[in-house]
Amino acid sequence: MRIGGGGKPEAGFVRGLLIALGVGVFLAVSGAFVGGAPSVGHRLLYWLPLMVAGGVWGHVCSRLIDRLLDFDERPWVSVGVLSVVMAVPFSVVVWAVTGPVFGQPVYPLRALPGFLIPVLLVTVALTLINVFVARQAVQTHAPAEGAAARPVRFLDRLPPKLRGANIHAVESEDHYLRIHTDRGSDLILMRLSDALSELEGLEGAQTHRSWWVARDAVRDVARGEGRATFTLDGGVEVPVSRRYAKALRDAGWY
Repeated sequence: MRIGGGGKPEAGFVRGLLIALGVGVFLAVSGAFVGGAPSVGHRLLYWLPLMVAGGVWGHVCSRLIDRLLDFDERPWVSVGVLSVVMAVPFSVVVWAVTGPVFGQPVYPLRALPGFLIPVLLVTVALTLINVFVARQAVQTHAPAEGAAARPVRFLDRLPPKLRGANIHAVESEDHYLRIHTDRGSDLILMRLSDALSELEGLEGAQTHRSWWVARDAVRDVARGEGRATFTLDGGVEVPVSRRYAKALRDAGWY
C-alpha cells in the first residue's frame, strides 16, 4: 500500500507488501477465517498470494484516493474510503479463489456478500498499520557539535542564482520543487521524496507532504481550526498538517 508520509513511493510500496505478507503469515498460523483448512502450509498457500495481490491492489487504489482526498488533513475519512474501495472488488477475488484452493467448487454467487465483511476487516487493519508505520515526519539533522560536517548534497542542486543562499523551505509543485531561500526562490526538477535524503546535514523537517522547512527559518507559528501554520523569514507561510503535527510538537518546533 502506498499510504505514508515521507520516503520514496517505491519504498512505501515495498513496505506495504512486507506488512501484507506479515499479516498473511499471522492469519495462516492463527487459522483466522479458514480455520478448517488441513494445515498451516495449506493456509499459507492461500493467504500469501492473496495478501500480495491485495497489497498491489491497495497501492493502485491509494494512488487514486490520494488525488481525490487530502490524506494529511482527513486521514480517517481517507482510511475509510480507501478500505471500502479496496474491499468491495477484492471480495470478488477472494470469493472466486477460496473454494478451488481448498478443493471445492467455486462458491455460489449468493455466498459473495459473506466475503465482504472479512475482506473489509483485513483491509482496514492493513490500512491502519500502514498509516501508523508511516506517520512520523521525515526530519533532517545538522551535524552534532564537534562532529565533522558532511557536505549537504542538496546544495549542489541549487540554480546558479541561489548558490550560497540559506535554504528556508522546499515546496513540492507537481514534478518540480520550489526552493525558498534568503535570495528568492526558483524551481528545479526533482521529487520531494528524493530531496529529503539529500537535505540531511541541514536542521529541518517535513511539515506537510509537500513541504520541508529549515528549523532556523521559522519566525512565527499561528494556530487555528485544528492546524498550525509556520511563517518563515521572508513571509512565506507553510502549512503543518495534522499528520505531522504531533511529531513536530514533540521535537520542540512549537
